[in-house]
Amino acid sequence: MRLPNTAHTSRPWRIHELTPDFRLEDVWELPGVGGPDDFPRLVALIASLDPSQGSSCAARALWAIRWKVGALLGWDDPDTGLGSRVPTLRDRLPADLRDAPTAPEFDALPFTSLYLLEDEWAAEIANQTMHGVMHIGRVPDDTGGFRARMAVLVKPNGLLGNAYMAAIRPFRHLIVYPPMMRDAERAWQERQDREPPA
Repeated sequence: MRLPNTAHTSRPWRIHELTPDFRLEDVWELPGVGGPDDFPRLVALIASLDPSQGSSCAARALWAIRWKVGALLGWDDPDTGLGSRVPTLRDRLPADLRDAPTAPEFDALPFTSLYLLEDEWAAEIANQTMHGVMHIGRVPDDTGGFRARMAVLVKPNGLLGNAYMAAIRPFRHLIVYPPMMRDAERAWQERQDREPPA
């Protein structure tokens, strides 16, 4: 479910101090709830997902088109990414975040983890179109457990980046994110059934 931007901006997340020059693109409530110690399990699950192999044919087609266009136009070449076109946000981390765990590596998506705390996780990506951050925040619920929110922050790369972000916005909202959330919920429930909370 898509949430208003204040669902992210009103929380005292550490990511705010690292991304003042980024704009908040989206905030989504992730499906499912977890117990007090489940946040690292949720982070591991998210890092393991491959949305290009999800349940939606339309979303899979969009991912395939994006990767093909990116390859043809060089959007995802190494010299367009982190440490080349843009410095990594790890350079902005204060000492306590620099020493925090970075969380698991991604299995399929070209994100790099920045830090993992008990209530938030951030990972970044950069290519020719933008520098982006995926932030997952843990929000307590009334049961003593938590719900999680995903925020997408971006810094578009000039006119190309702004045009690209505007062009993909309706596709993200209507075709990509809804089935991705359903797939995540299904995977989370399967994991919870296999590995009950501690």
